[in-house]
Amino acid sequence: MFDLARAGATDELTAQVAAGLPANLTNDKGDTLLILAAYHNHPGTVAALLAHGADPDRVNDRGQTALSAAVFRQNPETVRTLLAAGADPDGGKPTAVETAAFFNLPEMAALLTGGAGEAPPG
Repeated sequence: MFDLARAGATDELTAQVAAGLPANLTNDKGDTLLILAAYHNHPGTVAALLAHGADPDRVNDRGQTALSAAVFRQNPETVRTLLAAGADPDGGKPTAVETAAFFNLPEMAALLTGGAGEAPPG
């Protein structure tokens, strides 16, 4: 199931969740299906897992959330989807806000603070 999340196999994964697979299933590192889908840049899979009850604020064993993973990977669509589902920008450790600051990601920081999320012209 974790490979399906990493690969963005949305239909197959959500069929398994609909059949009873826990939406918040975790691997041996505490990574949820949602965290893996966010980290591997699969916004459609993220949205589908959220629609099936995945917790946007669940942390892995290192304290990371799906939102901080999406910020690190600089995926604005996934960040917006997670925020719309109620993900806390200040949850986890490092938080999504801290991740954006540490890696100097102004577009991500703007999304997290409600800005337009557009990078300035360069």
